Amino acid sequence: MYQPVKRTPLLLTFVFIILIATACSSSKNEFSKKDVKRSQKLAGLDFDKKYIDTLYPYLKRNKEGYDTLRKYTLDNDVIPAVRFDPLPLNFTPKEQAGFPEWEIPNDVQLPAKEADLAFYSIPQLASLIKNKKISSYELTQFFIERLIKYNPLLQCTITITEKMALEQAKVLDAELAAGNYRGILHGIPYGVKDLMAVEGYKTTWGAEPYRNQQIEMTATVVEKLQAAGGVLVAKLVSGSLARGDVWFDGKTKNPWDTKQGATGSSAGSGSATSAGLVPFALGTETLGSITSPSNRNGITGLRPTYGRVSRHGVMSLSWSMDKVGPMARSAEDCAIVYSVITGKDSKDGMTTDFPDGFEPKKNYKTLRVAYLKKDIDKDTSLSKDNLEKALKTFKEMGITLDEVELPKDVPYNSFDVILRAEAGAFFDDMVRAEEVDKMVEQDQRSRANSLRQARFIPAVEYLQANRHRQVLIEKMQAIMKDYDVLISPTFGNKQLIITNLTGHPVIAIPTGLDKEKHPTSITLVGNLYDEASILLLAKAFQDQTEFDEMHPEGYTD
Repeated sequence: MYQPVKRTPLLLTFVFIILIATACSSSKNEFSKKDVKRSQKLAGLDFDKKYIDTLYPYLKRNKEGYDTLRKYTLDNDVIPAVRFDPLPLNFTPKEQAGFPEWEIPNDVQLPAKEADLAFYSIPQLASLIKNKKISSYELTQFFIERLIKYNPLLQCTITITEKMALEQAKVLDAELAAGNYRGILHGIPYGVKDLMAVEGYKTTWGAEPYRNQQIEMTATVVEKLQAAGGVLVAKLVSGSLARGDVWFDGKTKNPWDTKQGATGSSAGSGSATSAGLVPFALGTETLGSITSPSNRNGITGLRPTYGRVSRHGVMSLSWSMDKVGPMARSAEDCAIVYSVITGKDSKDGMTTDFPDGFEPKKNYKTLRVAYLKKDIDKDTSLSKDNLEKALKTFKEMGITLDEVELPKDVPYNSFDVILRAEAGAFFDDMVRAEEVDKMVEQDQRSRANSLRQARFIPAVEYLQANRHRQVLIEKMQAIMKDYDVLISPTFGNKQLIITNLTGHPVIAIPTGLDKEKHPTSITLVGNLYDEASILLLAKAFQDQTEFDEMHPEGYTD
């Protein structure tokens, strides 16, 4: 069994770095030897008085250094010099074939009932625009009107970018008339989670302290979508500072059951896509924020490998865990959007240029697939029946399923300190200025409370957790090296925390409705930098089923 390294008194001086710096005003910043002695209990220490006497002057000098650090301003896009690398030892990314030239059907017609247009796929909408059966301006107006109509019920939208969207749509229509077609996203509206900066518009991060924040830049992913012909119609709700579905003006609802929240934190992206207020949206995930709202709202959500998609211009919660990905109605739609937003970005040093791609016509039966049988067998949720039916469908498709288990003997409860410590660093100024007190939620599980407690995470424990994280990466690689896809329950096991820590890509796909008529899903896990395999199997599953074509009632009136 892996044994943690014993710590020395010298290393443990870091324990007090955060503890001593908790006061927000200079009048409260003085500390005594008794304070040091009492603070030991938090880290499980009990130094002799003579060692505290020795430490005390050292800690005072440390504090002077902390005070000096705070005199300098850090821009939001500054990443710590200690950077996370998800690569296991001796790991070689799988070769990829690149992205295809997306097929656009020619036989798509406008629906007899205009509202049904809301649930067309990206290729169907592209066909209508390319063949000039509808203009981008008309389609953009259509989705803006839906956002205006249903937002009071769903509370999924923070800002409708109407002026910019209609201007973009006019330009794209003129280009098409002149014979310039940008590709499959030409003229198609979309939304983004309001963690992503867009010049000229507020970027609120869903939180009261930032309600009026305007960041005069545009996130790389938005620039890429705009260049591909996408039309941004809305900045959608993020749960407050990327937590949950509660934001400064309300709680985002699940279109299938508006008594439920949409879950978070990509709540707006999940709700709006599900209700047909946008054809697709971008979300972010640190620990479930694409997966959870995709599951709750009955859509498909792709969380790419860590570092595949630029986070430049996107709020940071955890530099070593944040990912940006597409949320849409199908795996094919996710693949189309992903093909545009993926890639190395000189403005984000964490992005990679490893081989990338997707082969929609590849024989999915060549994939090596395993599943978490024990986790599925012990599932007691309402989604279990649909989970088992999905497994049966995979077998009927000709897929051989091997049984595997997730890594054991891992200190899972300790990993929470990584996210909390990094979030505490990013929002340190807000906490010290007591702006955190303005956030809507202030209970024990709130983001506000999480940011306050971050000041009490010792630096040594943060580093130790990351060392254990490296062990987890190697253990996960020992399992995944023999497979292309791992099938897992979306919730109810350790998969979500493991894959967010290790950086593996996942896709959550709908599997029907449970007995209470709520959507259910299953998650496919891929190897690092191999989104192609999970997209392939997800698309094959959706070709055999109709779950991705479901949509909630009451949104085509």
